[in-house]
Amino acid sequence: QVQLVESGGGLVQAGGSLRLSCAASGSIVSIDAMGWYRQAPGKQRELVAAITSRGSTNYADSVKGRFTISRDNAKNTVYLQMNSLKPDDTAVYYCYAFFKFLTRTVDVWGQGTQVTVSS
Repeated sequence: QVQLVESGGGLVQAGGSLRLSCAASGSIVSIDAMGWYRQAPGKQRELVAAITSRGSTNYADSVKGRFTISRDNAKNTVYLQMNSLKPDDTAVYYCYAFFKFLTRTVDVWGQGTQVTVSS
């Protein structure tokens, strides 16, 4: 069994920064892609950023130049550095990871962490 535990959310003023962390634990064989989604009230969940096991990254257009995703494979942890935050970034942020086992790949999600940006 594997799980993801997120931390780092909170309340910040517009223009400020936050750093989210998501640590994987359990019977880990290997982890493929990891990333972050977010869901604002009344909106669909959207991809924010993703990173492969080799470090290739992908970002939503709305966060390019402001957010940076990174990972520490030794710690099985993915990070999201969020700078120049805007009120539109307010949402619950969920991390995910694709865990590779001998015969299958399973996607696992974190419990979500609230990010609130005040104007």
